[in-house]
Amino acid sequence: MTIEEARNGQRQLDRLAEHPPAQRLERVSGWGGASDSVSYVYRPSTIDELRRVFVAARQSGLTVGFQGRGNSYGDAALNGENILVDLRRMRRILDWDPQQGIIRVEPGVTLKQLWQYVIEDGWWPPVATGTMNITIGGGAAMNVHGKNAWKVGPIGEHILAFDLLLPSGEIITCSRDENSDIFFAAIGGFGMLGCFVSITLKMKRVYSGLLKVEAVASRSLREMMAYFDCHLQDSDYLVGWIDAFASGDDLGRGQLHRATYLAPGEDPDPLETLKVTNQTIPSTIMGVVPKFWLPFFMRPFYNNLGWRAVCWAKYLGSRFSDGLNGQSYLQPHAHFHFLLDAIPFRNAYGPGGIIQYQVFIPVAAALPAMETLLSLGQVHGAPNYLSVLKRHRPDMFLMTHGLDGYSLAMDFHITDDNRPRVRQLAREMDEVVLNAGGRFYLAKDSTLRPEVARAYLGEETIDRFCRLKRRCDPHGLIETNLWRRVFGGRGREIRH
Repeated sequence: MTIEEARNGQRQLDRLAEHPPAQRLERVSGWGGASDSVSYVYRPSTIDELRRVFVAARQSGLTVGFQGRGNSYGDAALNGENILVDLRRMRRILDWDPQQGIIRVEPGVTLKQLWQYVIEDGWWPPVATGTMNITIGGGAAMNVHGKNAWKVGPIGEHILAFDLLLPSGEIITCSRDENSDIFFAAIGGFGMLGCFVSITLKMKRVYSGLLKVEAVASRSLREMMAYFDCHLQDSDYLVGWIDAFASGDDLGRGQLHRATYLAPGEDPDPLETLKVTNQTIPSTIMGVVPKFWLPFFMRPFYNNLGWRAVCWAKYLGSRFSDGLNGQSYLQPHAHFHFLLDAIPFRNAYGPGGIIQYQVFIPVAAALPAMETLLSLGQVHGAPNYLSVLKRHRPDMFLMTHGLDGYSLAMDFHITDDNRPRVRQLAREMDEVVLNAGGRFYLAKDSTLRPEVARAYLGEETIDRFCRLKRRCDPHGLIETNLWRRVFGGRGREIRH
């Protein structure tokens, strides 16, 4: 950014206090494309500019919400008819210790920037989501997890400290030893206590740019979970894809991928495989077809009949290529983790977008509950088009989704015809999840109701969070569409 651009940005922020300029109005969508709203969008590049946004919000009577790269599926990073702060310009690496693997970053640094910065020194992010385009600030706010959640927990487990800017303009440092109550509430607190302005994380030491990957076909959800249980101790990553159209004895069939790190000395040329250039995800298929063309070829299949055929073909292909005993191969870290960047699924869904419904269910209840969830989608004529199974563990964060159990993430293609059916389906699935002692994930949510949030979080947890919000944000300046939708009564109580 030039000096003149910075001055222009400051002048625009100063004018915001008088009246929000109409040219700042933008329509902003959640990543799933099924939720959107219009906001006054500001893109500060410094902490001082961010402070001025809070001052202007108080003077103009508007609230402030935060957005990283906008990868939350629903309305967690939307703030309709109010101010939305886009943090992508605050993307500096502030400090890096390659001996200890400790890095300090601004909130707009992406996961892509992070892994590309550390990998050639022999480190990798301890938690990697399905896309490398999330920001670290957004990842901390939603306490994201990866394919190793049962082993290392969510990203919050690897955050050593952070600086939080409060609406008052004060910056407080939080860690497990300092302001620990805010530390465990702001991580996973979906941006409601303040804005992360720096985050310090511990990376994972790796000795190769490759992972040993095993792909295995699975004939049912029961068989898939048995495989998970068998390999929890000898795997570093585990994930399952499920064909949501299969029924009867085949209910929950699909494909599993497990991966392990290479040990020191196992890679004959680690300096080569750890190069960023050897992690790059190809932009073409078989070196010929550009991947950005894929949505045009995929869109005709985005209906129940077409996607049933796609899932059947994918499962059949896995049976032939992997078999029930599996096939093994070496794969770069980035290729294994970032499937959502390798294949542009989202663009194929069309204007209705997707609603992702992700639930977390304790081990003892997971199999029957998830079988019921898959069956309900078929009964309602709204089977989901992408189902992903992962294993998890509990954690100490206040608004946590973590538990000793499994998660099932389901992508529902939304059309004008099926939107009411999917909403009704979500209500019925909520009851199944609550009866099983399950939890929900706000980074993916589009359908959660206040009574469901109270049921799984508990009044005591919500009260503790609201007390901390009053302490950090006494005037209720920070809000989002999700906060109003799920905790709306609490939000009004704080604001007034």
